[in-house]
Order: sequence, then C-alpha cells, then structure tokens
Amino acid sequence: MPAFYNELDPYPAAWLRNLIAGGHIAPGPVDERSIRDLSPADVAGPGQHHFFAGIGVWSRILRRAGFGDGANVWTASCPCQPFSSAGQRRGVDDERHLWPVLFELVRECRPAILFGEQVANADGRHWLSAVRADLEGAGYAVGAADLAAAGAGAPHIRQRLWFVAVRA
Repeated sequence: MPAFYNELDPYPAAWLRNLIAGGHIAPGPVDERSIRDLSPADVAGPGQHHFFAGIGVWSRILRRAGFGDGANVWTASCPCQPFSSAGQRRGVDDERHLWPVLFELVRECRPAILFGEQVANADGRHWLSAVRADLEGAGYAVGAADLAAAGAGAPHIRQRLWFVAVRA
C-alpha cells in the first residue's frame, strides 16, 4: 500500500477509510493506535505516512502538489493543545506534546521529506525552533512559513506555522 495513516480518534479514522474507499486519498491502512505505541518497524519503508492524520488533508494536498501516492513523504500535524490558547498552554510539559515521540520515528526511519504544522503564536514558534534544531541535528534541511488559512481560501484568519524538512 502506498500510504499509512495514524489517527487515534475513531471518527476521523472512519472518515479516512471512507475517503480511501472513494479514491479521494492514497490507499493504505488506518492505524488507530497512539503514536506512542508505534515502533519504527510499524512505519518503516517508502510511501506516504500521515501521523495525526485527521481527515486526510495531507494526502489530498500531496496529490494536488504532484507527489505520487507512493512518494516517501511523511506528514504530521502534531497536537496544538499544549501550545494553543484553546489548550492549557503547558507546552513541553503537557502529555499531549508528541513531537519527541514522532521525532524518534523520524530519526529511525529517515523519511525523505517531512511536512508539518503547528499553531502560530509565541509558544508555537518556540516549538518550531526546537523541532528545527532536532531535524537539523538529524541531517535535515528545514524551512518554515507563518501563513493564514484565509490565504488558502478558508473563511477565517487562523495563523499556522508550516514547515518542511528534506533529508540531506
């Protein structure tokens, strides 16, 4: 299968399966385990790997950007609650701060490209700084942008930090 989806929430996981069945996103299994329960062996190998997959937006975006369904690309929209004003803003002390867990998988499996996003406030920028340091230390070149959802046609101005990391 060209893709792997990891989504803990049953409702989006079911939605992913519907999108896959309809051919709207890359085919592949939907794993409902916590990312904490995944090992490198579970996610090793080529193909799209979507962590915190939600409703499959990343796979759809990759198709629209010209990436094949089997491209060696990982995506991650790490939980924003630790850094968001909607959450408790406990930052790296929050149990929902899952970047370190994802980074262990990245370091072991070495995907060619990693795309991700996070809330664009001071806490999110601090988070991105640590993510950049981790990835650059592991041999990735990293770029980022702070963009509003309205710039992509959404009817609101939700700022997000978007990043891409390319293996050197």
